[in-house]
Amino acid sequence: MIAVEDVIGRARPEGVLPLLTLAEFFADNTVEDSLAPNQWGYGRPPLADLAADLARIADRPDVAWVRVQLHPETLDLEEVLAEAVAVCTSADAANCESWTVGWESSGVVIGLIDDYSDVPPVPAGMAIRSIVWD
Repeated sequence: MIAVEDVIGRARPEGVLPLLTLAEFFADNTVEDSLAPNQWGYGRPPLADLAADLARIADRPDVAWVRVQLHPETLDLEEVLAEAVAVCTSADAANCESWTVGWESSGVVIGLIDDYSDVPPVPAGMAIRSIVWD
């Protein structure tokens, strides 16, 4: 997993955090409550399962990219904490939600949940949808 110092170094002065690639967030990450901590232990699958599922989603032909959205508390607590996953896709929200069955997420919303840097381009005909946990 990316070091918190690297995240802080990439954050803009106004506190805008970078979107992380799946590799940056999930590689060697064993901190189960680093993603959707309120749902860990209450039905959210283990990180390794989510990482595998998200990699499969990223490989779909109707998906341009998948990124992890960090929680603003990452800066205050100096821990890498995520609260949502962004999927750039041509699929509608209902289809996206079908990909997340069993994740105990709060659903899929249009757009990013906060301001982020390092946002890849959104190809024509696609939109960003966020899988959120609350």
